[in-house]
Amino acid sequence: MSSSATPISGSRLVLASASPRRLELLAQAGFAPDAIDPADIDERPLRGETALRTCLRLASEKASVAAARHVNAFVLAADTVVSVGSRAMGKPASPAEAESMLRRLSGRNHRVVTGVAVIAPDGRKAIRHGQARIRMKRLSHTEIKALLESEEWRDAAGGYRIQGRAGAFVTNVVGSYSAVVGLPLHETTSLLQGLGYFPK
Repeated sequence: MSSSATPISGSRLVLASASPRRLELLAQAGFAPDAIDPADIDERPLRGETALRTCLRLASEKASVAAARHVNAFVLAADTVVSVGSRAMGKPASPAEAESMLRRLSGRNHRVVTGVAVIAPDGRKAIRHGQARIRMKRLSHTEIKALLESEEWRDAAGGYRIQGRAGAFVTNVVGSYSAVVGLPLHETTSLLQGLGYFPK
């Protein structure tokens, strides 16, 4: 989408996420949401669904749920999925599930994909994604235990946060770092400006 789109004046921006990391990334790009309204949906991947399809579908559903509550506003939603091979991993529901995810990621390459959806006040919807390929060192029992005890696995796709303690175990990142954190900035900025919303 072109950044030459005509700005839609007087419109509000709603972030359909409670993630403080996404809020920080938006601020980094110069955007300040007028409201934060997380969309509570079932985030489990569908059977046979790829990581890319999962994150795009969930971002779209979250945006639609929030848009129904905010008329005449721009609504931004995102979803992050981690995958090893064809297996998609969302957010762990327990320490045991987080440990299982970390053991699968240990010493292997994996992919992180974040889908972003924006709905304009007139109902137009646009979706994009950002991604990165990551290599994590082989984790020792002690390192996994420390990551679990840090509680950083909570609400984190794949059971870790690259901007947290797990960042010390990442040996290589190829692609969008901001997508790994939770919001690909280039794609997000392009979507918002393409639909007519610009930093205030």
